[in-house]
Amino acid sequence: MKPLAEMPEAVRKSIRFVLTDIDDTLTDEGRLGAGAYGALQRLREAGLKVIPITGRPAGWCDHIARMWPVDGVVGENGAFYFRYDDSKKRMIRRFMKDEPQRTEDRRKLAKLRQRILAEVPGAGLSADQPYREADLAIDFCEDVPALDKTQVARIVELFEEAGAHAKVSSIHVNGWFGDWDKLSMTRLMLSEQFDTDLDAIRDSIVFSGDSPNDAPMFGFFPNSMGVANVLDFRGELDAEPGWISHSRGGAGFVELAELLLG
Repeated sequence: MKPLAEMPEAVRKSIRFVLTDIDDTLTDEGRLGAGAYGALQRLREAGLKVIPITGRPAGWCDHIARMWPVDGVVGENGAFYFRYDDSKKRMIRRFMKDEPQRTEDRRKLAKLRQRILAEVPGAGLSADQPYREADLAIDFCEDVPALDKTQVARIVELFEEAGAHAKVSSIHVNGWFGDWDKLSMTRLMLSEQFDTDLDAIRDSIVFSGDSPNDAPMFGFFPNSMGVANVLDFRGELDAEPGWISHSRGGAGFVELAELLLG
């Protein structure tokens, strides 16, 4: 990981898309500050496409797509993308699975939830679970006392034993039945909504993140950037970002925005 400030000017000028995780990348201690939110707006006003790529739920993503200064959002770790069409006043919703499939998956996830909460003392159901369409989010530090890494690893094991995929964020373990991740849905969104081949322009995209569930993005994009708190997970990432900010969380994202805008 190289210091973000050393990113060459030619690279900075080539960036067309800014993709970013939300929790602990834009936020600090669970709050979205004025600095990070303002950075999103300034990037978009400068003509860059700005798209959050998050593990947060469909209910939140509907709000984000409508109300934030962004060009769309990928949610639930790649289960869908939402984009609000301002000209037609309608929401575009694209899921990897149809509603009957998601209903069946939720039934299986409900059984798995009972097992996880019974077998991992202290784990909790994420407060945002009622707004989810496709995955199960187990809280290990957002609204519950922090679990140790052995307990978090056990949650992942229980998901995988049931045949589900599991990813660890900075606050949740997310599990789902389906073959997708943040990168696969990002690829689909750019193709369908921006007529863009992700492989052809990946050098013109920057992605910022902070945790293991961002690893597919870190590994794919040469200009991926970790906010400084990504170091909390050093040794646990399947792939590391190419660049790292000096600051943690939202201030780290502001560093990126100011570099690109400057």
